[in-house]
Amino acid sequence: MHSFLKTVSVLCFLTLSFFASAQTLPDVKVEDAQGKEISTRSLLTGKPLIISYWSIACKPCIQELNAINDAIEEWREEADFDVVAVSVDDVRMQATAKAKASALGWEFTCIYDANQDLKRAMNVSLTPQSFVVDAEGNIVFSHSGYTPGSEELLFDKVLELSGK
Repeated sequence: MHSFLKTVSVLCFLTLSFFASAQTLPDVKVEDAQGKEISTRSLLTGKPLIISYWSIACKPCIQELNAINDAIEEWREEADFDVVAVSVDDVRMQATAKAKASALGWEFTCIYDANQDLKRAMNVSLTPQSFVVDAEGNIVFSHSGYTPGSEELLFDKVLELSGK
């Protein structure tokens, strides 16, 4: 009986720890593509959100964002969601990052975290790093690295949130 109670106690603790540590999208100031300061919480529009961190020196990051961009029109036929690409390039490279995003024709929101405040707040250490956030701002999925096709994992999570 003692071992059963100990097991139940541990499971309760782990469950509570999981829910207590569930991360939400932090409220951090970043810059939009026009150079205007915005709050990251303003990115929440009541629908799921894919957030993908990138830099101009990260080829897998750009591959992932290009793959998302290639699929986004088809995906949006199945689910209503947003995508945000977060550049972590510093102030010296920010203009280059903006030009790169524009030249690639990405059909989603690009924001610029030159001071890396959002990157730190979300505990991102390496790029590419992607997250799926629910309509309330809760981070429900995280994925590091990129291999062709792994963008589908992000969309699968969006579909789950959409009840599809």
